Amino acid sequence: DVFHVVPMPDTRFGPAERQALVAELQTAVTLLDARRFTEARRRINRRLIELRRAIEAHLGSRDVARVIYGSIIGLALVVALGNHPPSAATMAGFLVGTAVAVGLAEAYSEFVGTEARTRRPVKRTQVRQLLADAGAVTFGAGFPSLFFVLAAAGAIDTDLAFSLAKWSGLGLICAYGFLAARLSGARLGRAFVHAVLVGAVGGALIALKALMH
Repeated sequence: DVFHVVPMPDTRFGPAERQALVAELQTAVTLLDARRFTEARRRINRRLIELRRAIEAHLGSRDVARVIYGSIIGLALVVALGNHPPSAATMAGFLVGTAVAVGLAEAYSEFVGTEARTRRPVKRTQVRQLLADAGAVTFGAGFPSLFFVLAAAGAIDTDLAFSLAKWSGLGLICAYGFLAARLSGARLGRAFVHAVLVGAVGGALIALKALMH
């Protein structure tokens, strides 16, 4: 089996975290190889509980709104340029440049707004938080560039990159809507309806921003 590990937005996954993941997987494989299934199951369940808590913490943070906001901006650009598409490399550059610009604008506006609201200089710890918040917007807006990088490398064609960029972004918005409804206590059917409605509103906003380009 092949497992693909993708860090959540604003989550550090450097060499130390990578090494910890490899060590954890090696431990699980060793336990399974020794037929110590109960211990392996408990260890995996503990990690799954930690993962659930991390997801809930992410959904309870301000990052969700910023990722969705960034996604709408990125998808609007994809939709706007879809009728007369540039090359895959150019499209990836547009998206990355837009994502960085929007993220910096987010950080700057929050910086000025914080000083105006508190009437105090922004502290270094607050600057780090502002940059982290802006990073969520940058991630959401720049995520579709991944598909165009693949297209530029020849892994997929440009038409497929546009399709994946549109549907993955809209799917992300719907997924956030579904999870938000479930965490608020909604049943499965109602959560699906909520996800569809959130996706419809997101699609309308994307279309509106695309028309304004």
